[in-house]
Amino acid sequence: MDLLRSEPMQLVQLIIPLESSHCTVSYLGDLGLFQFKDLNVEKSPFQRTYATQIKKCGEMARKLRFLKEQMTKAGITSSTRTTMCPKINLDELEVKLGELEADLAEMNTNTEKLQRSYNELLEYKLVLQKAGEFFHSAQNSATAQQKELEEHMHGERSIDSPLLLEQEAFADPSKQVKLGFVSGLVAREKSMAFERFLFRATRGNVFLKQVVVKNPVTDPLSGSEVEKNVFVIFYFGERAKNKILKICDAFGANRYPFTDDIGRQFEMITEVSGKLSELKTTVDIGQLHRANLLQTIGYEFDQWNLLVKQEKLIFHTLNMLSFDVTKKCLVGEGWCPVYATSQIQNALHRATLDGNSQVGAIFQVLHTTELPPTYFRTNKFISAFQEIVDAYGIAKYQEVNPAVFTVVTFPFLFAVMFGDWGHGICLFLATLYFILRERKLSGQKLGDIMEMTFGGRYIIMMMALFSIYTGFIYNEFFSVPFEIFRQSAYGCRDPSCRDATITGLIKVRDAYPFGVDPKWHGSHSELPFLNSLKMKMSILLGVAQMNLGIILSYFNAKFFQNNVNVWHQFVPQIIFLNSLFGYLSLLIIVKWCTGSQADLYHVMIYMFLSPTDDLGENQLFPGQKYLQLLFVSLALVAVPWMLFPKPFLLKKQHNERHRGQLYAMLESTDDSFELETHDHSHGHEEFDFSEVFVHQLIHTIEFVLGAISNTASYLRLWALSLAHSELSSVFYDKVLLLAMGYNNLIILIIGIVVFIFATVGVLLVMETLSAFLHALRLHWVEFQNKFYEGDGYKFSPFSFCLISEDDD
Repeated sequence: MDLLRSEPMQLVQLIIPLESSHCTVSYLGDLGLFQFKDLNVEKSPFQRTYATQIKKCGEMARKLRFLKEQMTKAGITSSTRTTMCPKINLDELEVKLGELEADLAEMNTNTEKLQRSYNELLEYKLVLQKAGEFFHSAQNSATAQQKELEEHMHGERSIDSPLLLEQEAFADPSKQVKLGFVSGLVAREKSMAFERFLFRATRGNVFLKQVVVKNPVTDPLSGSEVEKNVFVIFYFGERAKNKILKICDAFGANRYPFTDDIGRQFEMITEVSGKLSELKTTVDIGQLHRANLLQTIGYEFDQWNLLVKQEKLIFHTLNMLSFDVTKKCLVGEGWCPVYATSQIQNALHRATLDGNSQVGAIFQVLHTTELPPTYFRTNKFISAFQEIVDAYGIAKYQEVNPAVFTVVTFPFLFAVMFGDWGHGICLFLATLYFILRERKLSGQKLGDIMEMTFGGRYIIMMMALFSIYTGFIYNEFFSVPFEIFRQSAYGCRDPSCRDATITGLIKVRDAYPFGVDPKWHGSHSELPFLNSLKMKMSILLGVAQMNLGIILSYFNAKFFQNNVNVWHQFVPQIIFLNSLFGYLSLLIIVKWCTGSQADLYHVMIYMFLSPTDDLGENQLFPGQKYLQLLFVSLALVAVPWMLFPKPFLLKKQHNERHRGQLYAMLESTDDSFELETHDHSHGHEEFDFSEVFVHQLIHTIEFVLGAISNTASYLRLWALSLAHSELSSVFYDKVLLLAMGYNNLIILIIGIVVFIFATVGVLLVMETLSAFLHALRLHWVEFQNKFYEGDGYKFSPFSFCLISEDDD
């Protein structure tokens, strides 16, 4: 597995007999190492050979989605039996899915009708009970009034007795008014409006009685639970009845027949209760049968779903192949890695045997100038780093892959900004949970944020390990220093240490062996010292990484045999960068080694403004003045060196290539490849010198200004490292230590909780994300733009492994 450059690829032509074509494509899908080219681009999807089969697979996928929806509604998940399910072909599966869909649709229709009847009977039973109670109470009230009236008739009449009592009591029953009534249920939220409409429509000539139903009722039409009221409306006349019926329909009130005969009411309640019991049994049996059927489907659903997806993908791929002139063979072209040649040939041989073909498939390599796809063989550790690079751009075929270096440089630059071995341990433990449970978590849906974190678990692990390392260098554990490797090199001037903060400490032993001495923390000179250290360290790291990028551009140019880029891009760039910032890095190291007090700002500024002036106290070593003059001269020479020679040399190569003198030598270079593709499409157009010169001018200006801005951009390492350290120190001093100083258990507990939440929320989440994004920026812009073109396209093989998690 060579990660530095992509796998060598080859363009292959396959001539496949028609009878073994399906097996061949299927076996290549299992192998997953062949990327087919579409040879029927001019044809629409409906004009292709296997459009009917694809349509059939689409219909089967629709039926499978219907089955999946039914399983989801029933709360049944797809699972696999321990015993192997018998293999089924596509035609048998099509018939079976059609039968299952018809059966389930019929079951759903019958269940819906039965459930609706059941809900209607439930409502009818409520109407009989509630309205019966109303009529029963009304009859009792009438009987009581009748008795009271009879007592009045036999007793003495008073002046206050109603004059019409005798007429009402002894009136002819045939002449009494007979009122009609309508009963049913209406939604409680509509009951007030329902009552107002009735009153206005009939001008108050109705009597409405409503009774609240305590529990929600399942509506027969919608199937949802609704809070309802039972109503009884008394009216007189057909016109009033028609208005009441229309209003009931408008408000969605369900009407049910009712009788005022008490005996008949009990018979109806008994009859409805019996029907409810029968319907309940029937519905339960139907639901059980449906659940058993869906459970049986669930055992084989995954197998069926995978089969349909694979077949649909196979037919899509077959549509990319073209028929030969005899119409007996299919011709396909595609890319595959060179190392996979034997595996593909073995798959073709097996397909010939299994397809009972008389003739074997033909595998032949085609020679082409077309740019191949880019393919890196990665594992689960490297793949996350490769995705970081691919997010910027897919590597051009066989150019240097930045992911090889990103594995180390990305987590290291992150750790420079996040250096605290306490925070690093917390980050490592959180990542260790994902790594130890990766087999279980990989098959679950974790949500967007957790899915992203799980996918980058190895990146976060490396960032945590490097953060522990840089934390030891900074000597910070939640901003607290420790004497881990040895005692501090500094001590007090006297045993009492009273003047330690005034006159300072003295060196009493050898320097601290690893990292920052713990005595620096908390001293008056802590911030100036760490500022200077981290700022200079950021410049050194930045210059080193930018030099690495330029050196990688040399290896790209040598690999593609592009000597123009070697001598007129790599050489002037490396000279220009190191004449300025390489020299600055040298001064930083010399100043650290000698302990000089020279002002490096002054040295770098007057290196250009007054290069011939004496350096005075800013001189770090003998001959520095003349070395600066040499570096300034080299930087000034490097700029036109980058700008002028390359366009003229490209023009010369273009003219010689068309005369046939340098075609073979220049065929693999970057610039000649661009010119070649340009000529193929436009028929040997003239070399546009002005366009090439302007492009080179932009490239030169971008590099010269970028060398300065990119170096300054690496100062973000210093800024974020300082911010992380200060935030950690503030949380420790102003929250945890402050809570400890009160000698109160409740305040201490509150302080610890606040400290934990602040550390996790701000330092372990927000600061981690911030440092991650800044490290990403340094790699994409400051590092990769020195050598990485990223204008290739990814190798996308035909593989069944890629469809296991995809939806239709």
